[in-house]
Amino acid sequence: MASAAPKAPPLPLLRALARFRDALAALHRRLVPGHIALLELSTVGYLTQATCAAAELGIADALAGGPRQPDDLARAVGVDADALRRLMRLLVSAGVFAQKRDGAYQLTGISHGLRTDAEVQLRDLFLLLGSELHRKHWSHLAGAVRAGRSQWPEVEGMDFWAYAEQHPEVAAVFDRAMTSVSTLAGEPLQAAYDFGQFGSIVDIGGGRGSLLVDILQRHPSMRGTLYDLPRVVADLPGTLLAPGLTGRLTFEGGSFFDSVPKGADAYLLKHIIHDWGDEDAERILRTVRTGMETEARLLIIDFVMPEHQRPHPAKVIDLEMLVNTAGGRERTQTEFGNLLSRSGFVLTRVVQTAAPDCVIEAHPAW
Repeated sequence: MASAAPKAPPLPLLRALARFRDALAALHRRLVPGHIALLELSTVGYLTQATCAAAELGIADALAGGPRQPDDLARAVGVDADALRRLMRLLVSAGVFAQKRDGAYQLTGISHGLRTDAEVQLRDLFLLLGSELHRKHWSHLAGAVRAGRSQWPEVEGMDFWAYAEQHPEVAAVFDRAMTSVSTLAGEPLQAAYDFGQFGSIVDIGGGRGSLLVDILQRHPSMRGTLYDLPRVVADLPGTLLAPGLTGRLTFEGGSFFDSVPKGADAYLLKHIIHDWGDEDAERILRTVRTGMETEARLLIIDFVMPEHQRPHPAKVIDLEMLVNTAGGRERTQTEFGNLLSRSGFVLTRVVQTAAPDCVIEAHPAW
């Protein structure tokens, strides 16, 4: 059994460390010749693919019991020993794995997240980002920038969501990857926002339910409804009703473009709004608004695009939205406020967390 995820450091400390890291990186880029800095940027994708290969091969799981010599590890995961040494040489240099003086490979704090039993597991995310389909569509980034929209309809004849409906194996990888991202954000969200103030909550488009289950387990008097497409929730009642959740957690299938369950104290939209352009996002929010009582609260969990010029995950994911969705984008706080206002809401506050996610809280306009 993997150990529990460590508590996140205080938010001010994390911000200070991030600024220090970014300043060092900027200083390095200024000091080296421009073509060297550019060459370094060209290799970033290789490390992602190498980490994806390690995830696919199950290397972290094979090292879960302790260090292993190269030949032993190669036999355990069923690969060529020399090729494995070459792969691990790169990953060790990046700190993903470590190598002892006797040559044995071992896990690091980074590679623990590639274990299938990790408390915070990102293996499935790497399997998505390193997949042939994902690489294929990122190769059309220039075309998306030229056209101002995703190239999925031109390449596949349909958008991503329709493609996922027709290819269950793609939908399964995507769902698992999004669940792994939820485990990463869970502790920071719970530390930053008081979900216990609500008696009932609906998680709209909640996928496999990891965040909602975590909230309910921390607040024993709360009731929750997981609302997603029928194919997503069909098998969940038999897998998510852990002790203490029977009678408190219910499941409902449907589309957030058509309706949502009515009468809850809070409505949660985690990583939903950024998948859609403004017109579709307004449709979703207006549908949610029709299901809400006047005193209910809307909780959007998404990145809030910063307006500084430093690195931030939202700037990367914004391009992911451009490449892979029909109009999706990351939004600034002002853009969220305008979107909510047009949809019948008033932005109450934006709560920062130790993760890139924020909680954007709103109430129905009276």
